[in-house]
Amino acid sequence: MYDLADVTAGADLDPGTNVLIAGPPLTGKRDLALDILSTGAERGDGSIVVTTKDSADKILDEFSSRTNVTDPDIGVVDCVTKQRGIGTVDDDPRIRYASSPVDMTGIGIKLSEYLQEFYEARGLTENRILLHSVSTLLMYSDLQTVFRFLHVFTGRIQSADALGLCVIDSTAHDDQTMNTLKQLFDVVVEIEEGEGGEPTIRTAGLS
Repeated sequence: MYDLADVTAGADLDPGTNVLIAGPPLTGKRDLALDILSTGAERGDGSIVVTTKDSADKILDEFSSRTNVTDPDIGVVDCVTKQRGIGTVDDDPRIRYASSPVDMTGIGIKLSEYLQEFYEARGLTENRILLHSVSTLLMYSDLQTVFRFLHVFTGRIQSADALGLCVIDSTAHDDQTMNTLKQLFDVVVEIEEGEGGEPTIRTAGLS
């Protein structure tokens, strides 16, 4: 079982659950998702981040600042660095590079490699996987292509008994797009700007 204590107390999710975290910019969606990953790392879960917005180095720095675990099991699929042509692009144990957010086949392959490594080489049976962000994928590809990719992505998470987290900027897309993508997820966490700037969180799909 996976807990969503960072979202709501007492929320336990079955292995293979996919969660969509949606909300406007600057409401803490990414922070919430990273907190859910770091909470898992504290209990020994593996963490895999597919990043289409920030470099792997930035993700690793932020992740390590959120957990007291000295050497957490984390892998990052970086879809940014090669496209920008900056920094080193040699794969290391914690970073694998896809050529760009358009390279959805490559992203899927790198994710599968990490899942296989975590299960077989490291013996990690519980893993939390974050995709940040779906909105970036939609900037580069059409809805049909992204939907197909997410269908495979969420299916992999389901078959691996992992916990999937996908972040999307809800204000960047029309209702039809949002409703189409929501079909792929078991739980939807919606963050809204509340009074005084504090985000309010609504969840759908939690029993």
